[in-house]
Amino acid sequence: MKLDKFVLILIGCVILAWILPRSAADLTYIILKHISTIGIGFIFFFYGLRLSAEKILPGLGNWRLHLLVQLTTFVLFPLIILAFYPLIQNQHHEILWLGLLFLAALPSTVSFSVIMTSIGKGNIPASIFNASISGIVGIIVTPMWMGLFLQQTAADFNFSEIYQRLVLQIIFPVTIGLLLQPRWHSYVIKYSKELSIFDKSVILIIVYNNFARSFGDSVFSSVKTFDMVFLTLFIFALLFIVFGIVYLLTGLLKFTREDRITALFCGSTKSLVHGSVFAGVLFTDFTFTGIILLPLMLFHALQIFVISIIADRFGREY
Repeated sequence: MKLDKFVLILIGCVILAWILPRSAADLTYIILKHISTIGIGFIFFFYGLRLSAEKILPGLGNWRLHLLVQLTTFVLFPLIILAFYPLIQNQHHEILWLGLLFLAALPSTVSFSVIMTSIGKGNIPASIFNASISGIVGIIVTPMWMGLFLQQTAADFNFSEIYQRLVLQIIFPVTIGLLLQPRWHSYVIKYSKELSIFDKSVILIIVYNNFARSFGDSVFSSVKTFDMVFLTLFIFALLFIVFGIVYLLTGLLKFTREDRITALFCGSTKSLVHGSVFAGVLFTDFTFTGIILLPLMLFHALQIFVISIIADRFGREY
């Protein structure tokens, strides 16, 4: 298995942020923050243009599969993390836990889960439907999960202001994209490679800027080696716990082989794209955003490696 190039670049961005930390008053930080804000709007504008009714509608009728995937993504994941909330001992642990909750509350990946379903010989129309719907549901559900606990952690957290940003930076661009889809959808598909590069570039700017500010404010000084080792092992366990639960449920529900594979790959993955841009909206004024993004980056690297192996094995066994 080759290490994903984008993961290596993400690691490079974190190292660069460590070498060149920023403060909230730094001109470079402010400029990059404005660039990322505009970039987030364009990402979701293109997301609206990409949504295709012709690809989504064929998978619409399999409601049991869709319900399982969405409940896994937005309920099972967060409930597992909530079980560890009573173990929080101090503010440092609470921030790490918030990072895990943010990871758990995110929507599923779009392209990755569909590609893995295809490799594993699963139900591709259903995977396209679930991956697309998950991103839309996440616009509402992810901020709701985070708002329940951010109000306790950050005194200046303003829930109404957060949803104003969501409307302006996410919902409005998606809506415009959907309205213009009949005219421009073909162009988005034609230049999908270039748009993917644009999406990743915005993510890299968000990751660098957030980590640079966290390093500049010495937020990571409280993260010990033990914390990193424990976090990595916990995320590894989280992926396999969810994967195992979904595998058991699809057996109990007597899903077909194709539907089981779709449920596994759409329900157990988390979107780095959505996570990065949501962080740019939800945590734009917080100094600990770098720590919040840390579990997501670890999970992203892990899911690429593990699920790629599992998908390849399913495909060869078919």
